[in-house]
Amino acid sequence: MPIPAEYQRASVEFEKFMVDARDLSGLSTTNMAYNMVVGVLHVFRRRLSVQEALRFASVLPAVLRAIFVSDWDTEQPRLAFGDLASLTGEVKQLRKAHNFSPDTAIHDVALALRRHVDPQELERVLASLPPEAQAYWRV
Repeated sequence: MPIPAEYQRASVEFEKFMVDARDLSGLSTTNMAYNMVVGVLHVFRRRLSVQEALRFASVLPAVLRAIFVSDWDTEQPRLAFGDLASLTGEVKQLRKAHNFSPDTAIHDVALALRRHVDPQELERVLASLPPEAQAYWRV
């Protein structure tokens, strides 16, 4: 069996995603956008059960899936979703000295993500999650 295209082209597809995230957020570089993307994914993950998080991860492109599950302590208590301002504030706390996430970070990453996943699969998975989780990715 040949290597699945998803893995063969993982770096190329990730770079396209990062360029979208950078441009949508108005950041200057994909390096600046990286902390934003990691923050948005990890803030979301902290509010899901392990089963919910793995369902969500299953629709992500390979590199984003790896980032989503990186440094995951599954024993940490699940956090509640708060308002958008508090969630964005949490995104901005990741590597604070090197974090340039704008106030629109969650929206910007959500929009970029929707451009790089199967929309029907994403909606199917989101429909299985709590309403607050669905709202997190609404654009």
